[in-house]
Amino acid sequence: MRLSARVDYALRATAELAVGGDRPVTAVQLAEAQQIPPKFLENILSQLRRAGLVRSQRGPEGGYWLARPPDEIFLADVIRAIDWPLVGVRGERPEHLGYEGPAKALQLVWIALRASERFILEQVSLADVASGELPPSVHALTEDPAAWDSPAFRR
Repeated sequence: MRLSARVDYALRATAELAVGGDRPVTAVQLAEAQQIPPKFLENILSQLRRAGLVRSQRGPEGGYWLARPPDEIFLADVIRAIDWPLVGVRGERPEHLGYEGPAKALQLVWIALRASERFILEQVSLADVASGELPPSVHALTEDPAAWDSPAFRR
């Protein structure tokens, strides 16, 4: 999986907002806290606002805050808001590809890859990231990448 700088910055900024509670945090504060170029961050925050993930208020008491509790916003939500979809091949969804011959099975690999990414990204919330307490199945992978075979990944 390859994440763009925009997605990386969006995830870092929203994790920072997750610990900010309901008080507005300025873009400058977010940029300084996470070492993100401020102008770049402003554009990302606008995208997140349009996606309904953050709210904003102008003025001296203004800033940004999460639109929902951090335990209700998942990494997949942020990634989709910035770089939809999670897995695409040449800009296409995997199920829309039409490979032929020996390459035909690649379509199934891309679909499985998207499913495995979704499995992780749709269960890790901003609250999990901000607290450092990842779900057990994700934590298991950090300790042993072969953990996909463990019971933690079976629902």
